[in-house]
Amino acid sequence: MTDYWPGQECPAGGNPIPRVKPASTAGTENKIKDLGRRVSSVSTMAQSRHAVATGAGETFELWAVVVAGGTGRRFGRPKQLEPLAGERIIDRSVRAMTHRTVGVVAVGGAELGSAEELGVTGRVIGGETRAASVRAGLAALPSSATHVLVHDAARPLATTVVVDRVIDALLEGAEAVVPVVPITDSLRIRPDTAGGPGTAVDRDGLVAVQTPQGFVVDLLRRVHASGAEASDDATLIEHSGVPVVQVDGDPRNLKITLPHDLQVAELLLNAETSPGSGPPLAAYRVGQGFDVHPFGDDPVRPLVLAGVEFAGTPGLVGHSDADVIAHACTDAILGAAGLGDIGTFFPDTDPGLAGADSIGLLSEAARRVQAAGWQVVNIDCTVILDRPKIAGHRQRMQEILSGAVNGPVSIKGKRTEGVSGLGGGIQCHALALLQRGSSQ
Repeated sequence: MTDYWPGQECPAGGNPIPRVKPASTAGTENKIKDLGRRVSSVSTMAQSRHAVATGAGETFELWAVVVAGGTGRRFGRPKQLEPLAGERIIDRSVRAMTHRTVGVVAVGGAELGSAEELGVTGRVIGGETRAASVRAGLAALPSSATHVLVHDAARPLATTVVVDRVIDALLEGAEAVVPVVPITDSLRIRPDTAGGPGTAVDRDGLVAVQTPQGFVVDLLRRVHASGAEASDDATLIEHSGVPVVQVDGDPRNLKITLPHDLQVAELLLNAETSPGSGPPLAAYRVGQGFDVHPFGDDPVRPLVLAGVEFAGTPGLVGHSDADVIAHACTDAILGAAGLGDIGTFFPDTDPGLAGADSIGLLSEAARRVQAAGWQVVNIDCTVILDRPKIAGHRQRMQEILSGAVNGPVSIKGKRTEGVSGLGGGIQCHALALLQRGSSQ
């Protein structure tokens, strides 16, 4: 069988993920994606690898399994991929499970992204049912894992307070723990089910069950060994005769099932303010980009502006193709989304990006902005140059940039008017407006 190291995907049935990553691993991702993954996953990976919880007198190694393999039948599409306040639902759910855990295993398909893009220790392919997906996640845990949190990716608002309650109950000796909340609505049995037409149900003593649910790993593996199915893991544990401890959940820890649940989650996040957190997240963000390159003296280097080559004018000096307009647009959208700048993902010290197509870099930046939950409303560019004349090419330039960012881009050309030093190259200022992504 094949070993799958942290940062790689493994199918169900692969060997458990080791705790230590080898000195080097073979990468199959292209250079651009690899650079982006390093940035997007570094903080989460560091937290998950070092947040080791210990119990008095005996080993307590806590892992988490995030189940994200659903097709979103009731939602209409895979809800775990939907943007929520600037991030995908799956990314929020994964981050919540890095709290006090040694590692996190995500269960789902390639559409989630690689393990490093998700910021998890490993990703495995799920099964046809939720229980089968949990079994796949359990199979990927290392033998050293003693306890596990099982969390539904569709619950992106799980707080550290709820996670702490579950973990603390495990540390106190509980073998199975679930967070619960009171039921406030009146309940009644459907007329087409057993119990009589429209029979009322006494809600006293009833609670709604949430995730994450916490378990002793060996116990959960035993109850899943039979291949039994249930709506959650605690039900399987209870059927085995082991008591399930209840702790207080949080009414805000809602499960995204229908499209309107996503709207409620957005409202909850926007309404939340805590000391030091500042005002609610805005629905729009603005980013400013700037780039400048001097003319070079290489007679074969082409001048590229907004993806269009201009003959008869020297090319610009730069590590990539030195497309100042594409670079300014890249900086603008990354800055607006809070993702850094062009050098964060595409450093000019990387030999693999020498002569790179800047429109391709812009497209990759736009993909990351969209993955973070933002959409380009428009970008407006002002190009400062004395040569070449761009008016005859402006429409094509705008079309190329607009296609790269999936949003309208406009370009204006301005002369230097003889200002000293400005005529030795080309400058571009770009202003981008982003809107938080919404359900399509």
